Amino acid sequence: MASILPAMAVQTFHHTTVVCVRRDGRVALGADGQVSMGNTIVKAKAAKVRTLAGGRILAGFAGSAADGLTLCELLEAKLEAVGGNFVRAAVELAKDWRQDRRYRRLEALMVVADAERSLLLSGTGDIIEADDGILAIGSGGNFALAASRALLANTDKTAAEITSEALRIAGEICVFTNLEHTVLQLPKDEKSP
Repeated sequence: MASILPAMAVQTFHHTTVVCVRRDGRVALGADGQVSMGNTIVKAKAAKVRTLAGGRILAGFAGSAADGLTLCELLEAKLEAVGGNFVRAAVELAKDWRQDRRYRRLEALMVVADAERSLLLSGTGDIIEADDGILAIGSGGNFALAASRALLANTDKTAAEITSEALRIAGEICVFTNLEHTVLQLPKDEKSP
């Protein structure tokens, strides 16, 4: 068994589909739960979206899980350092991610959102706000993006319903995306705990 582990450790990890949709003053961010190593599914219910800043910010990541979690922690620290200013914290994170030698090798993409803005952040310094309020990343990101745009233009579904349906569609097409979804939204429903 010990001889198999080093070989598995060097295989490429394929992670996820994350999609963010805005509609009618709400934003929803969702991800599937699949983690694969090579051609093997090793986990079906991974948590790749979370809330930050006491529930004011939604964050999701695609790529290395450890790197994605590190980026969430760094964003939370930046939010505290700049008094909760979401855009400024995102800019500061993107700068550090690109310039700081400690963070340059973090291999993930992030989608983060507050009540007003959704941003895609990358290690190359990209900070992208979508024109149509939809962002998607990961192996099934383009499928989820296309599905979200079609659903937004042709249905009355809520942001959370579109996000969930886009993840389902991506999961039926992309072999690295499954049908186990987590969808978070802002503002939260009054019924939500």
